[in-house]
Amino acid sequence: LLPLTAAVLSQFHEDGFLALERFFTAAECDGMRERIREVVAEMEVPPHCRTEFSTKEEEQLQAQGSSDYFLTSGDKIRFFFEKGVLDEKGNFLIPKEKSISKIGHALHAHDPVFKQITHSSKVQELGRKLGLERPVVVQSMYIFKVQSIMSLVAVTPHQDATFLHTEPLGRVLGFWIALEDATLENGCLWFIPGSHTSGITRRMVRTSPGTSTCVEFIGSEPTYEDNRFIPVPISKGGLILIHGEVVHKSELNTSGLSRHAFTFHVMEAKDTSWSRENWLQPTPELPFPSLYT
Repeated sequence: LLPLTAAVLSQFHEDGFLALERFFTAAECDGMRERIREVVAEMEVPPHCRTEFSTKEEEQLQAQGSSDYFLTSGDKIRFFFEKGVLDEKGNFLIPKEKSISKIGHALHAHDPVFKQITHSSKVQELGRKLGLERPVVVQSMYIFKVQSIMSLVAVTPHQDATFLHTEPLGRVLGFWIALEDATLENGCLWFIPGSHTSGITRRMVRTSPGTSTCVEFIGSEPTYEDNRFIPVPISKGGLILIHGEVVHKSELNTSGLSRHAFTFHVMEAKDTSWSRENWLQPTPELPFPSLYT
């Protein structure tokens, strides 16, 4: 493991992100990819994806089904698809492993392979070196980032704290694990160094029950100059630490190769409150588990 010297830690605090090459072994990455192949093979298409459009009312019901599926995914393993990959009966128009955009948001709690990675001694040791006293895991996602005819979606510049709000800010940390080499061609992450020090300008909050959308944005995302971003390519097994307020994005995957990643977010729970307005809420079935086991 890369020794987390005072200099390395101070770089993280200065930049708001830190790339640690070869944090996980190739075998650990392959194990996660193999496990996801099994999960996808067993996947059922959710009912709201099978609704045949007819009346406005049914479209609203479908949108409601979709939003409920998202809002209640915090303590489950659920599937989120690229646009245009399913016909109105919910059949795949392209191979299903190429149709999923991500799986979320509780792999860390319900799947033994991802639970083991999330709570691995390496991650716990890193948390302690970062000075985390009571870290809890709030969510996890498996991101496919495949190049597909359907998907030409870049991930626009954003801050994770827009979606995962705490009082005070600065308590959320992302762990982003490259399960394949992440390159300029296949959509590696880009960051604005030092952009984690000015707070956030936009929040995604739950709307009141009965509203047509389940979440809404308050505030707006500023326009960021392209030349402020720097690319952070990383090899398979590398880990990128992401401060909750650092501005980051990823470009289109134009490579013909996928760019699988497993990512999870941790909150320092000591002296911190999790916003009741966040889309993601702990449940009686799954309170946020401690990172330290």
